[in-house]
Amino acid sequence: MKIKDMPWFNRPGARLKRKGVFSLSDAELLAIVIGRGDKTENAVDMSNRVLATNNFDKIAELSLSELEKEFRNLVKAMKINAMFEIFRRTNKLMKKGFKLQIKTASDVYQYYVDELQNKTKEYFYALFLDTKNRILKEELVSIGTLNESLIHPRELFNSAVQASCNSVIIVHNHPSGDCVPSENDKEVTKVLVEAGEIMGIKVLDHVIIGREGFMSLKESGVM
Repeated sequence: MKIKDMPWFNRPGARLKRKGVFSLSDAELLAIVIGRGDKTENAVDMSNRVLATNNFDKIAELSLSELEKEFRNLVKAMKINAMFEIFRRTNKLMKKGFKLQIKTASDVYQYYVDELQNKTKEYFYALFLDTKNRILKEELVSIGTLNESLIHPRELFNSAVQASCNSVIIVHNHPSGDCVPSENDKEVTKVLVEAGEIMGIKVLDHVIIGREGFMSLKESGVM
């Protein structure tokens, strides 16, 4: 049955308007996002099929090509992909937002955990802070395995100078889930700390994020 063939009062959109968004099931909410089904399924049936094997947290981790396979349509896949990216950005803004004052490594972890804990590659970020350790700017420095050839002090501190920052915190994830620093992590941190001393911009910490937690190289005594 097509959704337009349902009694108007039972359609997801009509129920949302009458009773509010909280009255809808997961499948009905997803159906509203994708808009319509295809020749074999209406939007609600398609959503129920996908949700039978993937909860929302699993759908959020699917790549665009995987979403296209599940929903059998590229436009629907792009809508879902964009929706979860909006969630991530909104969550980050609501919980944190710029001008957050970083007091501990845990603050850094909470700022990045939603974005980084399930990444399949290493993402290396820099937080540029003012004299009160408030975030002036953040920057994605690189994507890929962390090493000295990938992370050069010139790129990092060029951005730091442009941001007129007082200090820097560096953060990256371990796709393996293990947040113990590698030898490359330690060596890169050492190089950046030494470069920061020359530039007069202190590297306050290097925080590594895994699936179940984080490690601060400063708090663990590595720095």
